[in-house]
Amino acid sequence: MLFTKSQLNKASDKDLTQAAEAIKAEVTKRASNSKADLLKKLKKMASDAGTSLESLLGSKPVKAVAGTKAPRTKKVSTKVKTKVAPKYRNPADAAQVWTGRGRQPLWVAAALSAGQSMESLLIK
Repeated sequence: MLFTKSQLNKASDKDLTQAAEAIKAEVTKRASNSKADLLKKLKKMASDAGTSLESLLGSKPVKAVAGTKAPRTKKVSTKVKTKVAPKYRNPADAAQVWTGRGRQPLWVAAALSAGQSMESLLIK
């Protein structure tokens, strides 16, 4: 069911979709089979060495299933994130504020190079 370029150009959308689905299914099947074969080889190697995969890995290996991956655990943060109040204000533009954390804004750097101090930028 392989197509040449001229056959692909002449094929209908339905035929192309069916071919794409068949190719995807075959790739998935082959990947599953190769994983299963590798798992068998690893178990045999461990058995020949007088141990088991479970004892080497610390848990039972996940069975190779087509199209599935081992579940990932997601770390859930228990900290409540709160917004930090601004600590500094641009005297030239009151809308520009900075918390004092992270990268220094350009207006702070300009004020410092102009001779102002950080204390003069503090919100009172």
